[in-house]
Amino acid sequence: MKKGEILEGIVTRVDYPGKGVVETPEGICIVKNVLPGQRVSLRVSKKRRGKAEGTLQEVLEKAPAERTAPCPHFGKCGGCMYLNLPFAEELELKCSQVQRLLEGAMAQAAQLSGVPEEELEVSKWFEGIKPSPQEYEYRNKMEYTFGDEYKDGPLALGMHKRGGFYDIVTVDGCRITDPDFSLILRTTLRYFAETDFSEAFQNTQNASEETDSSDYTDHTAEEKSGKLPFYHRLRHTGYLRHLLVRKAAFTGEILVDLVTTTQLQPDLSGFAGKLVGLQERGLLKGSFAGILHTKNDSLADVVADQGTEILYGKDFFTEELLGLRFNVTPFSFFQTNSHGAEVLYDTARSFLSEGTMAGKEKGIVYDLYSGTGTIAQLMAPTAKKVIGVEIVEEAVEAARINAKRNGLTNCSFLAGDVFKVLDTIGEKPDTIILDPPRDGIHPKALPRILSYGVENILYISCKPTSLARDLPAFVAAGYRPVRGVCVDQFPWTSSVETVCLLSRDKDDRE
Repeated sequence: MKKGEILEGIVTRVDYPGKGVVETPEGICIVKNVLPGQRVSLRVSKKRRGKAEGTLQEVLEKAPAERTAPCPHFGKCGGCMYLNLPFAEELELKCSQVQRLLEGAMAQAAQLSGVPEEELEVSKWFEGIKPSPQEYEYRNKMEYTFGDEYKDGPLALGMHKRGGFYDIVTVDGCRITDPDFSLILRTTLRYFAETDFSEAFQNTQNASEETDSSDYTDHTAEEKSGKLPFYHRLRHTGYLRHLLVRKAAFTGEILVDLVTTTQLQPDLSGFAGKLVGLQERGLLKGSFAGILHTKNDSLADVVADQGTEILYGKDFFTEELLGLRFNVTPFSFFQTNSHGAEVLYDTARSFLSEGTMAGKEKGIVYDLYSGTGTIAQLMAPTAKKVIGVEIVEEAVEAARINAKRNGLTNCSFLAGDVFKVLDTIGEKPDTIILDPPRDGIHPKALPRILSYGVENILYISCKPTSLARDLPAFVAAGYRPVRGVCVDQFPWTSSVETVCLLSRDKDDRE
């Protein structure tokens, strides 16, 4: 097997997150964007230490369960990976991926800790996968990027092309968002593609000359057309960066945030008016809570907040989950599938209320990586007190407002890094809930969390590989997995949520 060589083989399985294992006569090669059972041709792109990676060239034979994807953008857009499978097959695939990860983690845990493997057997505590209540139109948040579909092409707004960094696919008609998202995307793109902003170029140039500043960037082609340029991620010039759209599934409220640089200063009231016009004409299923403009001059290709102004309405929307109401701001964390979140949080709540925890007083509960305080508030009725810790200050403030709004007086929220904040809390926990970001618990924070020696820890993970990495440390500290399950929060994508309850015997704690 040599780099650049074209090979053919059968996809024997797909590991998380979407890594296809292809068996060829020349050996095993890892390839993305494939399905189990396909016969494919591939080009070897890497070969190192006996491991090879390749890029898909062509699907020579479809998988037995494969279907035509119900989306014109599938295969071009980098979002969905399994849309060409029936939903039941997609669920089975994700479940098997997580089970293999857990089995590997338990084997490692047994080896490192000396605990017998049969005591950690995954089949005894892993309960499979729960489907999202909605297969389509489930996403309540999208971050669209401005760019062009090909070099020097017309303005585009959408998702990055699969396998690319610069090219953008305008995903009008995306199946995992409801029609309001596509209408807002389409209207925004048309507005900035057709509106003449010549005055903005002139005003910016005049202001630069008056202040003897060199900040003004000469966008010659755009100046001639009067069109606002998108931000070129290589040259770091341009204006239009992202369009953030969030919609509450249960209240129907919509929040739109246009993210731009400060290289130009156009009047954006016309943009806000164009969107509000959709609502006034009855074209939207939902209604606007707010339309915002955020400034972002960071070099990284991320949606960052360096100042936000309200163009219309307010700077948050309201969502309901399991009888509670939550204010959600543009950049605060909130589950991207509201219907799926109810399944996830109801599962988490039941894990802490049934079985080994039935009838037990929860006492002091730590909700670490608490976001806008969703889990903390759902656990509050069965706890003496819940203390949430979250690094995003905006989310912490939203959590405090949400708790007050829901009449919960036994919740408090602290802003800061979990590793640093834990040492400042005087009240010791009886139960710990973990819902860390995708990379999992920081290595420095994990020993501190384990040092409390609480009886029960609930670990919610949006990246199963992070959970699998951390589980051996829990086992070494005396914890055992009691219950575990997947929740398909992100149908058709490679992602899946996992919930795991870990318990420790009283003798181990002492």
